[in-house]
Amino acid sequence: MKLNKIIKAIEEFAPPSLQESYDNSGLIVGNYDMEIKKALISFDITEEVLEKAKLIGANLIISHHPIIFGGLKKLNGKNYVERCVLFAIKNDIALYAAHTNLDNVLGGTNKILAEKLGLKNIKPLYPQKDTLIKLVVFVPTKNLEEVKNAIFDAGAGKIGKYDQCSFSANGIGSFRALEGANPFVGEINNQHKEEEVRLEIILPYYLQFEVVQAMKNVHPYEEVAFDIFPLLKKSDDIGAGIIGTLENAEDTMMFLQRLKEITAAKCIKYTKPIKKKIKKIALCGGSGAFLIGNAKSAKADIYISGDIKYHEFFDADNKMLIADIGHYESEQFTQELLFQIITEKFPTFAVQISDFITNPINYL
Repeated sequence: MKLNKIIKAIEEFAPPSLQESYDNSGLIVGNYDMEIKKALISFDITEEVLEKAKLIGANLIISHHPIIFGGLKKLNGKNYVERCVLFAIKNDIALYAAHTNLDNVLGGTNKILAEKLGLKNIKPLYPQKDTLIKLVVFVPTKNLEEVKNAIFDAGAGKIGKYDQCSFSANGIGSFRALEGANPFVGEINNQHKEEEVRLEIILPYYLQFEVVQAMKNVHPYEEVAFDIFPLLKKSDDIGAGIIGTLENAEDTMMFLQRLKEITAAKCIKYTKPIKKKIKKIALCGGSGAFLIGNAKSAKADIYISGDIKYHEFFDADNKMLIADIGHYESEQFTQELLFQIITEKFPTFAVQISDFITNPINYL
């Protein structure tokens, strides 16, 4: 299977445009036309993981963390990053990472942990701004349904738990075709009036190219009149972290014990429990201290994340409980998610999850 087909399946789920500015998600080693025999999924890329890939005949490793974050000026094997890249190149193994773009979609990294904890009614803890746009296009009345359905099929028209959302209003469009034009209706050098519909549909900004192209492919006019407007409304599907509720409130300490068992965390660092029972839960996999304030503002009973520093625990301010379960522990299930994305799209493709625990931290 061509590598670009596998990448397309992942990026349709987690568009690369959603990654943070510091990130380096995407294809890191390899080329899009490579023929992939087998893929190995790993949380990180290490020398052991690369050796495993070579052993099982996998020429693609899909990881959550990119092996390269900053630029590489030299490749002489002086550290593990350079050694991994050299090994991959020498053995013709492609390296691909889906990192913060997978974190920032509601169905991504954070959702799989939320599901394992049994959270309901989930939504982004910190929804991204400026992620929605509105497409306005003018369509001949008789072509409305064809154009509208093409736009829906391209992924537009979703608002919360509804899809195929649109607004239309009737009007009269006018134009004059000049010499060299090939008008769908009307005659050269004569002004023409046509019954048209103003069609308005909301879409995420990262789908703009696909949606506009789909619209143009079926629109009958040689020159399509359309507008794109940015919207101030925050997205319900894109953003950092997740907040949701348990079906029934749980004893705080019993919940922490359940959290420890689900994530196989060796220890949990947590602040003083404020309530005997908790129900509203916020979480963010990885390094999530930047969302402590958002969790408090949302009146979460507990905020779960990793890499929280000593002084950041004070930010709980006796308003909620903060639990640090570890970076790896909070994001480890991303491997399951990537496996699911690939196997649902390509059921017969050879892909497996690495059995290496790449967490570099040990506990005594």
